[in-house]
Amino acid sequence: MADNGLNIFQVAGRAMSAQLIRMNTTASNLANAGAITGSADTAYRTIKPVFRTEYDKMTGLATVNVEKIVTAGGDPTKLYDPSHPMADKDGNVFVSAVDETRELVDMMETARSYQNNVEVMQTAKSLILDTLKLGR
Repeated sequence: MADNGLNIFQVAGRAMSAQLIRMNTTASNLANAGAITGSADTAYRTIKPVFRTEYDKMTGLATVNVEKIVTAGGDPTKLYDPSHPMADKDGNVFVSAVDETRELVDMMETARSYQNNVEVMQTAKSLILDTLKLGR
């Protein structure tokens, strides 16, 4: 933390950074939806960021950081398809268990949250400029 604590631009900026990471993980999940592999161990698994709230005692403001990215969701689906070139010795392939509907909802929610933080920054900027104009 800085000696003078967090300001509204830092809070919104950190929130935007966290949402950008969330958007990237969601995009990765969607890009790998339906991915097929020859073993359950190498099948793609959904990833999600884990957020951590950080409080600034000096200002009383809170912000968010991404603590880590974890695998989440179900196990890959095993399908019997001996003609598939990636099939294992038993004729099975494994399809990633990405819930595309959930990922699209997450993407919309993330985009809205990001836009809300953009608006916070724009509002704060406008208020600062209006305050400076009062001093003229």
